[in-house]
Amino acid sequence: MKDYSVYSRIGRVVSINGAKVVVLLDKLTFDGNDMQIGGLLKLMRPNGRVYGLLEALSIPLPRDDDMDSEMRVAEIGLIGESVDVEAGGDGRFYRGVSTLPMLNDVVVLADHSDTSLVYAQPYAQSVTVGSLHQDPRVPACLSVDDMLGKHFAVVGTTGSGKSCALVLILKGILERNPNAHIVLLDPHGEYGRPFGDQAEHLNVRTFRFPYWLLNFEELVEVVFGEKKGEHAAAVAVLRDLVLTAKLSFAGNPADQTWLTVDTPVPYALGEINRLIEDATGKLDNRTNSGPYLQIKARLAALQADRRFAFMFSTGVALRDELSAILGRIFRVPANGRPITVLDLAGVPSEVLNVIVAVIGRMAFDFGLWSGHTVPLLLVCEEAHRYAPQAEGVGFDPAKRALARIAREGRKYGVSLGVLSQRPSDLDASLLSQCSTLLAFRMTNEKDQEIIQATMSEASTALFTSLPLLGNGEAIAVGEGVSVPMRLRISSLPELERPRSSSASFSSRWQKDDVRPGFMDKIVAHWRGQKAD
Repeated sequence: MKDYSVYSRIGRVVSINGAKVVVLLDKLTFDGNDMQIGGLLKLMRPNGRVYGLLEALSIPLPRDDDMDSEMRVAEIGLIGESVDVEAGGDGRFYRGVSTLPMLNDVVVLADHSDTSLVYAQPYAQSVTVGSLHQDPRVPACLSVDDMLGKHFAVVGTTGSGKSCALVLILKGILERNPNAHIVLLDPHGEYGRPFGDQAEHLNVRTFRFPYWLLNFEELVEVVFGEKKGEHAAAVAVLRDLVLTAKLSFAGNPADQTWLTVDTPVPYALGEINRLIEDATGKLDNRTNSGPYLQIKARLAALQADRRFAFMFSTGVALRDELSAILGRIFRVPANGRPITVLDLAGVPSEVLNVIVAVIGRMAFDFGLWSGHTVPLLLVCEEAHRYAPQAEGVGFDPAKRALARIAREGRKYGVSLGVLSQRPSDLDASLLSQCSTLLAFRMTNEKDQEIIQATMSEASTALFTSLPLLGNGEAIAVGEGVSVPMRLRISSLPELERPRSSSASFSSRWQKDDVRPGFMDKIVAHWRGQKAD
């Protein structure tokens, strides 16, 4: 029998039930102060070691008169094993257990070498996002290919550390992959500074998003909004007008049967207006011309609204810029800026989901038609806004575009990253497709239930700690980590942190520093839809 006296023995196995093991703790050599729920333990076998996570501690028969004589029990969930070289193994850690422990096997505390072996990612490109909760000397690493190959999600309550974790993940990826192709949808303008010159920063003032990129369903949403059901006749007319205008721009040759109303081909609004004038001039009465006049009025209103200038600007000659637009958004080539931060804060709320739908649809189609030679990563902050769980909420094409990437994107080299503080509001099928999950503090019961279902491979001990996690602490589970772990993310320098979306009420309200003309300036920006 091997001598295990050099290890920190805590007890012996007294019950085995599949992947669950019960350990009777030693009375004299262990007082329980060195063990943590969710911590790593080691079960000694003749040919190697079996590793497990501590899931529960209990005293089955507590006594008031003689606590020293009480029986103490630990419950362990097995996660993997390591076989000694002398026994034909290679000493590496592998998930799963080929030979279960036996009764009376010795259980010891895992040391630094054990945690380094189990939690490290030495055989794959990985990014370090923090350190292990159990042993801060061990880096918490995420495997890049495993995480991106099957999508990832970062969830948690506001202020728990989600945005900082995302910055750490993306900066780690960019450090190792200077020619990456990443698009970050930023609904509140929080990520303008963390990536500096590595990012192509786009917003409604610096980037044109021409209307002809929209497919017909998206165009109808922009033109008629929630009242599209009341304008069935105008929608049918608009379909014919758009198709005719696209054929006119393309030259309308006889062999252009491939062109449809959804094909991303430019067309001029001026041509739409000309077609409307021609049609109304031939109609007998104003009743028949009503749908045409509705379309003309709506398009004129959109062109006159400064909020939609990034989409309906009339100051630039119409030309086919699809290649340039795709290249700039998806960073092809990267040209030293492998990530696009798309600031959506200035996008009118009426069309925000439409823009997300277009970006998601174009990302998938780009991966499909490029033969997945240029892998893309699309990251959606506040994903529950674009892909809500409730039916009839939001813009369905946005949900469909993201869901399609989640289901099929990996086949075409398109990866999806989703962030949300309310996973119970996020489409369940979308979250279930994310094979790597970082869960920060979660106090809402519905959110916890969703996370528990998603974290099925995590131990009960890890799940029950969700409401107790501190700021910057998370549970990582899934393909991107070797085993489920509790970690603390690294601190970011002040200039690399995302801008907080919360105002500092107490500090602002303690001083009156509003200068003369402040209100006039606000009103001017408000009316002109301009920001500093």
